[in-house]
Amino acid sequence: MDWKIAVRYRFRLQKLKRPIVVKNVDGMNNSVKAIIYQVKVDMYYKSYIERMRMDVYNLRRINIILEMLWFQIYNLETN
Repeated sequence: MDWKIAVRYRFRLQKLKRPIVVKNVDGMNNSVKAIIYQVKVDMYYKSYIERMRMDVYNLRRINIILEMLWFQIYNLETN
């Protein structure tokens, strides 16, 4: 989740015990450094609700990134 979204919607930030270093596709460390916070969120899809944690990071122009595995587990269709 993007940092600005977490702040705008007043998610409760939970500091990680150990920061997560972010790597770029080329294997180099990302210039924004590390992930140090997570938030708990409720994900809703039709009648399904899942409580999950999201890392908070500076994603710039993207609000949230969901991994493909999440879509595959719940057989969601996207366009």
